[in-house]
Amino acid sequence: MPRSIWKGAITFGLVNIPVEVHSAESSSDRISFRQLHKTDNSTVKNVRYCAKEDKPISYDEIVKGYEYTKGKFVVMEEEDFRAATIESSKTIEIQDFVKNDDVDPRYFESPYYLVPQKGGEKAYALLREAIRKMGMVGIGMVTMRSNSQHLVGIKVVEDALVMEIMRYADELVDTSSFTFPAADNVRPAELQMAEQLVTTLADEFKPEKYSNTYKNNLMAIINAKLKGKKIVVEEPEEPEATNVLDLMTRLQESLSQGKKKKGKKAAASDDEAEAPAAKEKEKEKPKKKRKTA
Repeated sequence: MPRSIWKGAITFGLVNIPVEVHSAESSSDRISFRQLHKTDNSTVKNVRYCAKEDKPISYDEIVKGYEYTKGKFVVMEEEDFRAATIESSKTIEIQDFVKNDDVDPRYFESPYYLVPQKGGEKAYALLREAIRKMGMVGIGMVTMRSNSQHLVGIKVVEDALVMEIMRYADELVDTSSFTFPAADNVRPAELQMAEQLVTTLADEFKPEKYSNTYKNNLMAIINAKLKGKKIVVEEPEEPEATNVLDLMTRLQESLSQGKKKKGKKAAASDDEAEAPAAKEKEKEKPKKKRKTA
């Protein structure tokens, strides 16, 4: 089992469940790059530079400042940060249980697995099954480090309790900041056609069928360059917005294409299902006796 990043307990009411927190995200497949000097491929160091004196400075000459107006700063000392520090707790305190559908998905940020420690298995399973059955999310607070208090949601995913770091309300941009089109201009015939298209393309969510094309392309280019091959890059075409007059035509064409794809997919599924049966029939056929010379 990977090493935990935090140990503590989930608390709700007077119940304590000892748990370990493990990241639910994998970074092993991420492609990382180093900055190099173009002329000799040597690595580049980041130099801290004073804009006013036009010279490099050392780390111990740097302080933190809050810009309260353009070019004006409040300088913060180490004791200021210590004064704001919250004691690191060893509990994930569930304050409320809310309906799963009531929480806007924009609030959720980073997932972590909560794994029960020894002695907490039964209480862990009890909480999991209770919120699974009731379709709830536990909302609470946790302080993993002295300067990071997080709002969290605890939900059920398969047999795991998953804790998701959540954004606070003031961290989301309100939709009123933008202008979105009204539904008044959507004609019933267009809506019906769009609904048919959605139904045609409807499928079960299978995350493994989606891949990061950009990452795959990068690795293909890296491997080609390692072999000394020349890379030819094609310029992507800029997609044009569908003209309002062509909207119905485009919907009809999309619907036809969707039906063809679905038909091919269904045929492929039938072939896969028939293949084992065909093999069985082949086995059942009586073998012809070989003539002996």
